[in-house]
Amino acid sequence: MNESESSPRIGQVVRIVQGREAGQYAVVIDILEDRLLLLADGEKRKYDRPKKKNLQHVELLDFVSPEVQNSLLETGRVTNGKLRFAVSKYVNEVTDLEKGDQLDGERRCN
Repeated sequence: MNESESSPRIGQVVRIVQGREAGQYAVVIDILEDRLLLLADGEKRKYDRPKKKNLQHVELLDFVSPEVQNSLLETGRVTNGKLRFAVSKYVNEVTDLEKGDQLDGERRCN
């Protein structure tokens, strides 16, 4: 595995692929040694009770939230609202791309 492809970044959105929360999205709020990530989504997993997850049990997505990243780098904290915003922004962009034709049709009708 190429290390540069698989190295997570603070603020990156991931999809959980193993465990009880499989299929859900979360944001990387910290990277621990030994390939462990701290994940939170601002809803079920709040910032102050993040989920520790093995890097191999998540899918790194090509989306890093600048709001979350800047907040963590500047203050060392992030609000649950920003985490929720980052996850919903990613989910909405992905579903928008998949439903592109329908969305265009809806816009024309309005």
